[in-house]
Amino acid sequence: MSKLSISLGQMRIQLGQTKANFATAAQLMAESAAAGAELLVLPELWSTGYDLAHARHHADCLGTGMFAQVAEGARRHSLAIYGSLLEQQGDDVLNCASYHDARGELCAVYRKLHLFRLFDEHKWLAQGQGLASASQPWGSAGLSICYDLRFPEVFRQYAVEQGVQLLLICAEWPHARIAHWRALLHARAIENQCFVVAVNACGDTGGTTFGGHSMIVDPWGQTVLEAGTEEALLIAEIDLAAVAQVRQQIPVFADRRPDVYRLD
Repeated sequence: MSKLSISLGQMRIQLGQTKANFATAAQLMAESAAAGAELLVLPELWSTGYDLAHARHHADCLGTGMFAQVAEGARRHSLAIYGSLLEQQGDDVLNCASYHDARGELCAVYRKLHLFRLFDEHKWLAQGQGLASASQPWGSAGLSICYDLRFPEVFRQYAVEQGVQLLLICAEWPHARIAHWRALLHARAIENQCFVVAVNACGDTGGTTFGGHSMIVDPWGQTVLEAGTEEALLIAEIDLAAVAQVRQQIPVFADRRPDVYRLD
């Protein structure tokens, strides 16, 4: 089994309005399942947006609150779901991306490593402390969130040390820098010879306009599909066997020289 049908749920997030945002996400779940998708990817902090001044009010422990609602949605629709929410962990709040499988089981959790100072994340949130990948029957996916895209070391480790075939990125990336988003997604796909699946928020949320352009990029760096700047649900089937074919045709990893350029 190497083929996977993926749904990109590009949505406009209503700042701090968890019920309204979940209603939008629930509709995306239902439509994705009806269209035969196996995995739905949602944006970063899709239930709240950057309502970080009220982060403690919104945050839930894993397995409770919004995380439990996502798990139930995954079970109901037999649909794997990936996206990030605010997580309460002791005294800390984290930007936490969860991967629930089609049975609603929590298969992997990734907490955002790189906090975005321009949105004051470092003032309200704790940093994640490690990478995380989700192993599934079709292969494995390296998990990341938004600003992580600017740190190629993350994706190189996923590709070289963990051998993932798919990179999942949920984001709230501003429209003002959408050219960076598009260029970096293609770069991460080409340099790591992976599929990249990235879902961004769109429209105005709390005074910031997010740029959309959610997309899937194949291991050659070709765009499989790409959304515009409005709310959208896009679905495509990818064949992860293409990853091994590209890596065999151009064996980049075998020609690396980490003895020369490895960074601490």
